[in-house]
Amino acid sequence: MLNLLLTLAVAATPHAKPATNTKCPVLGGKVSEKSKTVVVRGQEYRLCCGGCDATLLKDPDKYLEKDGTPKNAKK
Repeated sequence: MLNLLLTLAVAATPHAKPATNTKCPVLGGKVSEKSKTVVVRGQEYRLCCGGCDATLLKDPDKYLEKDGTPKNAKK
């Protein structure tokens, strides 16, 4: 019974939108499809290093616009 509930919970969890950023939102380093990702507000972001995930999660408004675009993205 527990396994069934866990399976249903996982299946019902919405998937995050895939990452499209080419620069790390925190440090601005280059990222690739193989880069580490983190999910913030339902959107994946690629990161340049292991320390940026905690930084982005701690204060996403510092690095992301209201629409989710990284503040350091070219306009």
